Order: sequence, then C-alpha cells, then structure tokens
Amino acid sequence: MLKFDKKQVKFVSLAIAVFFMLGIVGLALSQSGKSYAASANSSSNIGVVNYQVLVSQHPDMAKAQEAMQAEVESARKDFETKSATMNDKEKQDFYAQVQQRLSLKQQELIAPVYSKVDDAIKAVANAKGLAVVMDKSNVVFGGQDITDEVGKKLNGK
Repeated sequence: MLKFDKKQVKFVSLAIAVFFMLGIVGLALSQSGKSYAASANSSSNIGVVNYQVLVSQHPDMAKAQEAMQAEVESARKDFETKSATMNDKEKQDFYAQVQQRLSLKQQELIAPVYSKVDDAIKAVANAKGLAVVMDKSNVVFGGQDITDEVGKKLNGK
C-alpha cells in the first residue's frame, strides 16, 4: 500500500479541488454560450437570402432566358452559314468570337435582373434594420431569413 506524507495528501486534495472548480466554471461558460447563441439568432441584425432562388424566380428572368435562347439559335445558324467555307483555324477563331458575343449578351440580359434583386434585398434589409445580408449558401447557422419577403417585393405582392 502506498504511503503519502501530509504534504502530498494536501497537494493531491488541492489538485482535485482545482479540477473540480475548473469543471464547474467550464460547464457554466458552456451553458451561458448556448443561451447567447440562441438569443443572437432571434435578435440578429444579419439577414440571409437564397440569392439563386430569388434570381431564378424573378419575373424578368424568363424573358431574359427566352431572349438568350433566341440569341443562341441565331448564333448557331450564323456559325453554320459562315463557317461552311472556313478552314479549321478560321472556324476555331470564329467560334471563339461567337462564344464571346454570347457571353456579353448573357451579361447584358441578366445584369438588370441581378440589379433588381439587389435593390429588393436592400429595401427589405433597410426596412428590417439589417446591417448585413448574406447568401444562404455561405451561412452555417443564424441570421434572419428574408428570402420570402424579398420574393414578395420582387413579385409586387
């Protein structure tokens, strides 16, 4: 059997008491952190939106997609007609030009939709007193989801 002198017994007792107190303090801190996180969620000034849904459901998006489809069809016919007499290098260069033209046209058609969605998000955020609005795909936890309200504003409801 092990024998300890009085000094060793006091040291072990003190160590056990310190570990016990650290455990109590750690438990108290973890509990207070949970209540803070729960209250942060309900009174947060951070908004969250599903930006992709808002853009895809915007009323002007269908018109932009139709216009883009017409542009792609026109470019396809133009490429087939003009590239019939070209060599491979000329076809490749012309194809790159057509792709660049289509990319610019897509930006031209969709940029106003993005702008309108951004304006609606700003209006709803200002009305709710939100300082920051983030895309939902970048948020793990928290934030006030305002996607439905922005969608209603975009659709005029």
